Amino acid sequence: METKPNIFKDPDRIKVYLEKGGERGSAEKLARTLGIALTEDPEEAKAADVLLRYAKSGLSFESEGQVLKGDFENLRHRLEKGRVDHELLVKAAKFKGEKGPLSAIDATAGLGEDSLLLAYAGFNVTLIERDPIIAALLKDTVRRGTRVPGISEAAKRMTVIEDDSINVLSKLLDAPDLILLDPMFPAKKNSGLVKKKFQMIYLLERQSRDENELFNAALSAHPRKIVIKRPAGGPCLGDMKPVYSLSGKTIRYDCIVL
Repeated sequence: METKPNIFKDPDRIKVYLEKGGERGSAEKLARTLGIALTEDPEEAKAADVLLRYAKSGLSFESEGQVLKGDFENLRHRLEKGRVDHELLVKAAKFKGEKGPLSAIDATAGLGEDSLLLAYAGFNVTLIERDPIIAALLKDTVRRGTRVPGISEAAKRMTVIEDDSINVLSKLLDAPDLILLDPMFPAKKNSGLVKKKFQMIYLLERQSRDENELFNAALSAHPRKIVIKRPAGGPCLGDMKPVYSLSGKTIRYDCIVL
């Protein structure tokens, strides 16, 4: 596997900063998990190169003037009545003629935006994220989402697991209806299309994922359907060809029905 930049090589570079009104228990837990210092001193926080800031408004990851923070309210315009059913992901995920609560696993959860779409469409979604910082951001985002009118019911159908998805999928007792895979797209050099938040996620992901191993783990979980998010012109994942695909301008969803 390719080794990615590791911000943990020098633990003095990174601090967990607890502001007044921030979630103390969560801040202390993350600091212990990462083996780094927690501070409540604004001057110490200012001196850090990388900051995990627990404020009253939630958790943010800050580095080199950029801020990464989950916010489901930014997706509100995509969740308005009738709109979510036109989302390409929701079309790919749905089972014809079935309206009951279905189970979905987002095996590459990131900041949970795709999972929110699925939850809003009626799925009970388990989100798996292996990176402890991204998982902390995700848990905080879902927690705040449960308090937002119009989003709260969907957020309450989302459960976050901090673990490697290959490990989790190999040990499932009950087969899910759906597994969503979104292996991180390769970053294009000098591309203005790479959003800042994805640049920061690349900074956090310390090893590239073995895509074929992830795909095989999804198959071993025996879901009814696997939906794989790919670049519109990119190759298929794994050796199994999709039964069908849905394509947009930049994204394609390959659907494998088992």
